[in-house]
Amino acid sequence: MNIKQIRNATLVVEYAGKKFLIDPMLAEKSTYPPFPNSLRQDQFNPLVSLPTSIENIIHDIDAVIVTHLHLDHFDDVAKEVLPKGIKMFVQNEEDATEVRNAGFQNVEALQEDTVFEGIQLIKTKGEHGRGEILKLAGLVCGVVFKHSKEKTLYVAGDTVWYDAVQEVIDTNKPEIIAVNGGNNQFLEGGSLIMGKEDIYEVYKSAPNAQIIVSHMEAVNHWTLSKNELKSFLDEKGISSTVLVPDDGESYTF
Repeated sequence: MNIKQIRNATLVVEYAGKKFLIDPMLAEKSTYPPFPNSLRQDQFNPLVSLPTSIENIIHDIDAVIVTHLHLDHFDDVAKEVLPKGIKMFVQNEEDATEVRNAGFQNVEALQEDTVFEGIQLIKTKGEHGRGEILKLAGLVCGVVFKHSKEKTLYVAGDTVWYDAVQEVIDTNKPEIIAVNGGNNQFLEGGSLIMGKEDIYEVYKSAPNAQIIVSHMEAVNHWTLSKNELKSFLDEKGISSTVLVPDDGESYTF
């Protein structure tokens, strides 16, 4: 497999001969207002440009996985440029209805036994924060990829560390794990996605897995920088196991 960090949570995953686009946020830098009640109210989103053209990103994509419908995971430009007949996987029927309303014709809600072109796609749980903020953040999902000729891949999506993430790791034993770091949050309510201690919990739960940290420094409410995370990983002696890619960087496993 090959996993390419595009920007924010947007990944291109080549797996068992198929090419998946995950959580596409494709607008030009500074297109959208900042998320309210959070840091950097003077900076518009996305904070950085795409590392390559949209044409390159969506070229030969076989399917799109949208873990939830927040703007930084499925934006207006993605809705505009993606072919309306492309296979779209979403977390539930409510999101499927919204994606169909955006014009997409081939939309399917992920299940625990979804199969696409011989690739098993297992929907996994996630919690987009802790406590009261969950009511505001809404539902999210992750996905496990399995195929007899590939290592097992777990894309956790927008979740903090909690017992269901541990269960996914224990059950599926992924060899590659992609998590959303950045510790994004509002001024109140705490973490919406993983911070460095959450990522360390993932490592301790799967010490032999290769972990990739995405969703960093691309939207205004991030609080954990790549440099701070890298220093933390160095202190823990796990910087060769937990990777923090630059936008445009890719890994083959």
